[in-house]
Amino acid sequence: MLCLRLQFIGLLLFSTVMLSAQTSRHWTVTETARDNGHRLTQIATPVGAGSSAGGLTISPDQRFQEIEGFGGALTESSAWVLAQIPTEKRAEVLHRYYDPKDGLGYTLARTHINSCDFSLNMWALDETPGDYDLLNFSLAPMRRWLLPLLHDANDASGGKLQILASPWSPPSWMKTNNRMDDGGSLRSEYAPAWARYYVKFVQAMAAEKLPIWALTVQNEPQAKQVWESCLYSPEQERDFVRDHLGPELEKAGLTNVKLLAHDHNRDILEKDTAAVFGDPKSSKYLWGAALHWYVSSDFAASSRVHAQFPDKAILFTEGCWEGGGAIGSWEHGEGYARNMIGDFRNWVCGYIDWNIVLDQRGGPNHVGNFCDAPVIVDTATKEVRCGPSFYYIGQFSRFVKPRAHRVASSGGPAELQSVAFLNPDGSLVTVVLNEGNAPIYFTLSTGTESLACSVPAHAIQTYHRDAN
Repeated sequence: MLCLRLQFIGLLLFSTVMLSAQTSRHWTVTETARDNGHRLTQIATPVGAGSSAGGLTISPDQRFQEIEGFGGALTESSAWVLAQIPTEKRAEVLHRYYDPKDGLGYTLARTHINSCDFSLNMWALDETPGDYDLLNFSLAPMRRWLLPLLHDANDASGGKLQILASPWSPPSWMKTNNRMDDGGSLRSEYAPAWARYYVKFVQAMAAEKLPIWALTVQNEPQAKQVWESCLYSPEQERDFVRDHLGPELEKAGLTNVKLLAHDHNRDILEKDTAAVFGDPKSSKYLWGAALHWYVSSDFAASSRVHAQFPDKAILFTEGCWEGGGAIGSWEHGEGYARNMIGDFRNWVCGYIDWNIVLDQRGGPNHVGNFCDAPVIVDTATKEVRCGPSFYYIGQFSRFVKPRAHRVASSGGPAELQSVAFLNPDGSLVTVVLNEGNAPIYFTLSTGTESLACSVPAHAIQTYHRDAN
């Protein structure tokens, strides 16, 4: 499906269809469904009061975590792919992701310090062995592809993009295996220099007028990968934050930059956070934990961490479908929604997808670790296509605004998955997901009003009630 004609032109995407006079003027319903062609399409609002049977009840007065926002990763690979298409198409992709009015409304982004697997090759911002004082640190490796994308995405967001930066590996000369890939660990004698490296990066990006909102300590610190990686035990990560990274950020006056530990999967979230948050001297430097979705679907793990450390945020920072581009895979879209609902219902405060754009193979990736992305570009034909994932993510990000709060939702048919939010302007958002093969009928109740609703098979809907 051609992303830049379709709904982008406005026939379906974010339709401004007027509501029927017989429906409430305060509600709109937006739908993405496998079998009827709807892609973020506004549909008729339910009419009349529903019954108590199958009732989904929303309680706006019961508020939980504040939502930071939604976004995707701006990698060198995404930057390269977007540079292969005409300027106007590239601009349209960014507009449809970041524009706050008629795009997905992305306000968050993740990028990499040094290279990652979704880079064209392996590189570091200081390649000089033994440069303890970082005299040769430079953003030069980012200037051809990555920095232009970061600038343009920030512009498309209205200058409001909050950038999170993560390292996959220190430079090879700082590591025990003398290489950026294949695991290895940070050499203890270079821990002070590596901590200053983060400071240098934040300061250099500020000079580029791209302020860094947050940092993670290390991408997937317990995974030895064939691409860029660096191993930390939970205790080693705790000690690096406590003794080096936290103090260096503080000394540089960068305590406004949020610092997140873990940046790995749910299955080890509790063990990692027990170490880094359990030590008051490391915990004081940490805003929260970053979360990936691979390996485990134990969404309740983040609730258990919240119960133990209620002052710490939990931010989702990476998830994708591995194996290469898969345009048209409805299961991928449903998987995003299932994970988002499960995480938001368990105290996760924001969602950052992995690459915003990849090529037809699901790359480029310098070690062949190809993945799917919501937008795929055929670099030969210059065709831009959106998969179901793009629209499923948009059913959340288009309507749930930064500083919204998740609110209580309960009941409804067992097959119906749901989550609800209250926006800062007082508008109410409820997202419902049906992964089954038959429609689901239910009543949506807010305590003061109820609607008789139905969601088609393999579909997602967003119910939005205005503040007035």
